[in-house]
Parts: sequence; structure tokens; C-alpha cells
Amino acid sequence: MAVKIKKGTKIRAIREKLENSLEAKASDPRFPSYLFDSKGEILEMNEEYALVKFYTPTPNIWLRLDQLEIAE
Repeated sequence: MAVKIKKGTKIRAIREKLENSLEAKASDPRFPSYLFDSKGEILEMNEEYALVKFYTPTPNIWLRLDQLEIAE
């Protein structure tokens, strides 16, 4: 049974889905390593996106839900 991503869930970005995304093509495709190497927490959500806070001194970021996986 798959665990559903919800507010407060600890996540990590999926490199393959983020690097090949429309968002990457529309801006700088070089993503910082903390997106993939550290855990973030979902602060807010809508049907398609989640606002993620990473525990680094950086701004929060909106990512598509299909670009996220639950961090272990």
C-alpha cells in the first residue's frame, strides 16, 4: 500500500523527474544538490503542487507532487 504525501510529510525531490521537467526547461536547469540529497517538509499543498521547506538557508519552493518521494 502506497503512503500518500500530505502536509507535514518528509520528502526528497526525484532527480530524473525534476531535471526533465517543463520547469527545468523554462529556467536554469542546474538544480542545487540539497533538493536531492536532503529531506524537505511539505508546508502547503494543492491538487498538483506542494510548497516544500528544505532545512537549508534557502527559500521554500513549489514542486509538482509527481516530482517528490517520501524520504526514509
